[in-house]
Amino acid sequence: MIARLLPVLLSLLLLAAHALRRGEWGLTAAFVLLVALAFSRRSFARPVLAAALAWGLVLWAQTTKNLLAFRIMAGMPWERLLYIMGGVMALAALGLTLLLAARRLRDWFDKSPERASPQAAAFILTAALLGIARAKSPLPVLLANRFWPGSGWLEIFLLALYAAWAAGALGDPKNARRLRPMLWAFFSAVFFAQLALGLSGIQEMLMTGRLHLPVPALIVGGPLFRGEGFFMPILFAVSVLLVGPAWCSWLCYIGAWDDQASRLSRRPPESSPGKLLWYGRGAALALTVGAALSLRALGVSPGTAVLAAAAFGLAGVGIMLAASRRRGYMVHCATYCPMGLVGNLLGRLSPWRLRIDKGCTQCGVCSHACRYGALTMRDLAAGRPGLSCTLCGDCLPACPHSHTGYFFPGLSRQAARSAFLVMVVSLHAVFLGVARI
Repeated sequence: MIARLLPVLLSLLLLAAHALRRGEWGLTAAFVLLVALAFSRRSFARPVLAAALAWGLVLWAQTTKNLLAFRIMAGMPWERLLYIMGGVMALAALGLTLLLAARRLRDWFDKSPERASPQAAAFILTAALLGIARAKSPLPVLLANRFWPGSGWLEIFLLALYAAWAAGALGDPKNARRLRPMLWAFFSAVFFAQLALGLSGIQEMLMTGRLHLPVPALIVGGPLFRGEGFFMPILFAVSVLLVGPAWCSWLCYIGAWDDQASRLSRRPPESSPGKLLWYGRGAALALTVGAALSLRALGVSPGTAVLAAAAFGLAGVGIMLAASRRRGYMVHCATYCPMGLVGNLLGRLSPWRLRIDKGCTQCGVCSHACRYGALTMRDLAAGRPGLSCTLCGDCLPACPHSHTGYFFPGLSRQAARSAFLVMVVSLHAVFLGVARI
């Protein structure tokens, strides 16, 4: 079996040597770790290795083109170079063909085959997005690059591996209900640890050196006050279009606090926020926009504006501690946060939905699992979650008859859930890896 795997391993080691020759030690380490991944025999490793070799073929073709152009322009011999590079590309093509077509090699990667597709997709998508961010950003967007220049691809590999693990672990809805809040809390902890270390004087923790108050309302309010800096609103909008309102249950650094506060309650969630879904968050959104524009028109100093934003954020924390902790549902996110309302409304443009089958008995069990107040008896009768649904999926294992599930046009319920997890886990891993302050 090792003989069949040999073209794959040699191709990866040649790519590692090529990266080392170019001084990219992080990429060298990533290719070496891919070799180690091959020996793990995990089923998701096969498509990941195939993707790496396909990328390697593109890299070899580009390198060959550049070297040939240089040698021809310099009047140097080029035939031997072409034969050598042709052999290297042929070896990579052989390895890729074996990974895709050789039955015995497919049988070698036999661990956890039921999770292979979402895990491989999450790994590849995470690596691709982070690779693009690394290449296109004018700043060292990956934190590792600031402390150890050249280590970016090593960080990308580790984050992609984390995404693959998360996609596999979340495959079981019952496990997801327990694990998702933990991963979300971990994301928030990393975010605020980075902020704390940046404030302590470790400048590498800050992307630009310009601090932004970590209050979600400032995603809208900040650019309106400054008249510039629309990166965060664009990022928020793109993320919501990709995964719907799941921003609020996966990617919001403050929302994780409200989730943990609601879990401190000994009572089941009370899914009855009622009109506050609209009026409470609508008023908060109007206040945010109006205050930002008014403060800018009045020429108020940034320091004063920050104090006003901090007061708004602290009021939200007070709601978490006083209301969410007592009532068991996320009062801050469902009735106070203006970006929650924006996410719910903008999320209507996304094709992802949570659907309730017509056979629903309206027993109400799922209502006690929803911490966003999105599954009232009225919602169950209507056959769809309420406005505040964030596609968190906590209600899926709660339903005793399996009448709830994810929906995406053209996909089965299971395929829709798997595809959704790939998208949201990949974004979660990407946001975890890039600098945010």
